[in-house]
Amino acid sequence: MLPRAAFRALRIRPVLTAPRTTPTALTSQCTRAYAKKAKKTGQDKTWKPTDPIKFDAENKARPIPVSPSTQPEFDTAASPDANTTPTQPSRPQSSATETSNEPGRDFAPEQEEFSGPKTPGENTAPTTESAEESTETPQQPQKPLPDLRYGIPSTFADEVAAAEGKARRDPDDPSQEPAAGSTGGREGGELPKSAYETSTDRRRNRVANWSYLATLLFGTVGAVYMGRPWETEAEEDAHPDAPNGWGVGDIYARAAARVNGQKAYYTEPTFQKLLPDKDKIPGGAPELTLVLSLEDLLLHSEWSTQHGYRLAKRPGLDYFLRYLSSQYELVIFTSVKSMDADPIIRKLDPFRLVMWPLFREATRFENGEYVKDLSYLNRDLSKVIVLDTNPAHTKMQPENAIILPKWKGTPTDTDLVALIPFLEYCAMMSQSGQPLDIRTILASMAGKHIPTEYARREAKLREQFLADRAAQTAKARPSAGGMFMKSLGLDAAKPGMVLGDQNIAQGMAEGKMMIDMYREFNRQNYRHLDQQIRENGETWLREMAEEEKKMVEAQMKDMKAGAFGASYPPPHPHPPSPPVPPSRPHPHAPPAPAAQPPSSKK
Repeated sequence: MLPRAAFRALRIRPVLTAPRTTPTALTSQCTRAYAKKAKKTGQDKTWKPTDPIKFDAENKARPIPVSPSTQPEFDTAASPDANTTPTQPSRPQSSATETSNEPGRDFAPEQEEFSGPKTPGENTAPTTESAEESTETPQQPQKPLPDLRYGIPSTFADEVAAAEGKARRDPDDPSQEPAAGSTGGREGGELPKSAYETSTDRRRNRVANWSYLATLLFGTVGAVYMGRPWETEAEEDAHPDAPNGWGVGDIYARAAARVNGQKAYYTEPTFQKLLPDKDKIPGGAPELTLVLSLEDLLLHSEWSTQHGYRLAKRPGLDYFLRYLSSQYELVIFTSVKSMDADPIIRKLDPFRLVMWPLFREATRFENGEYVKDLSYLNRDLSKVIVLDTNPAHTKMQPENAIILPKWKGTPTDTDLVALIPFLEYCAMMSQSGQPLDIRTILASMAGKHIPTEYARREAKLREQFLADRAAQTAKARPSAGGMFMKSLGLDAAKPGMVLGDQNIAQGMAEGKMMIDMYREFNRQNYRHLDQQIRENGETWLREMAEEEKKMVEAQMKDMKAGAFGASYPPPHPHPPSPPVPPSRPHPHAPPAPAAQPPSSKK
């Protein structure tokens, strides 16, 4: 038979309308009190078997708790309606004077809300006391919870406001907005902003103020130093728009000129004169200067998965350079860096027919583009021709430029060689002794295919020349003595100018134009130069390699002497003179012609 306590736990109690009090808290308090008491008394809390329960006569006389006669809710034979109908409590109700501390009672009899069943509206209606309190004190709106995403908010402002007897302003209450023109602290109080500054803020502000003062001082001193008067007459002559003087405008002009000069170090060419003076060149230089681009004009680079990067030389390039080397001062002007372009030019022109190579360091950087400014060449622009494939490279002097289409590596290309007759004519006109501006000739060819247009003009000029010569021959009557002397071969050559191996007057009598005789003269020079290269080319290359090796050794020796001389002074009282920087070996000039070109055109 189960103990009475187990059946009492299984007993179903009637449902009450009000929630129970907190017996759990009471039970937990009793448990903790019991544990503390046991701890103080030092009792042993180990488990021990208890004595068996003894049922005496009184217990036997009591009815069984689960008997259907006394507890009909446990009657298994009852109908469903009888099982669900609430029954009277088995425990007798206590009187009104009983306290609510009994285990079976969860409410006191003076609590009217538990006096009997009521409607849902009466159960939820507020009591009289709560209604009176709500009418006396209106309910305050609930403030928003503080934002704890960035840490616990500071209570410094509340403490200051409480000390001054003022309430803190609620940011969500529009009625508490500060009046216009009021100066408050960082939290909206009446204290100045300095009351909320920490020592770190004050130190930071102090350092910032000193920094501003130092910047202003150094800026003023730097502006005055940059605007100081020019130190030499050359500087003053180079800046006529910024004269000497202590006026504010003069100081600003000189400072701006010096700042622009520092900026020009990165945007302007390395030297103001990229080429030496003609009178200082050993052996002299031709009258005209021909500036050639490297990329897409003389060479073409391409990349493939089979060969990688490859360079192709334009067809007829060797003939072009050798033929015009005696008529023009050849210059290669490229926007590629010297460390990349110099080995290519050495392979392209091993015999140094191109007198002056210029690289990216000689260009002008403007608006993200490298511009070839011809004004730095130290040459008369009326005698300079530029061959290029990019108009942006020659936008400073477009009137001196001949823009050709980019060469794509076609092996049958002839555009470069087709320009030789026109360039040859320009060289002949420059040596005629008459003033010549090459820009005027190029302007007459603007928008036209130059080789085709020049061939058309030369054919028209030849037709006119032959017509004039036929008219002169018809008017002249040969004498009998002259015909006899000519038949014997004793006719004396007419005195006149000689071009190469032929007399100009005699050539014109034979129906040759001046350009024909000048072209024959240039062809003789080309054949002679080509023969010299074939016979002595290897010797020239070996001599140039030895000369470059000697120059490198001399430079290394001078560098070592300078490095050791800085650590160990020389024994003699006077220091050695500084070494003269070696110049680039002058190219092998073509052989001198047998005679000079004509000084006038007949």
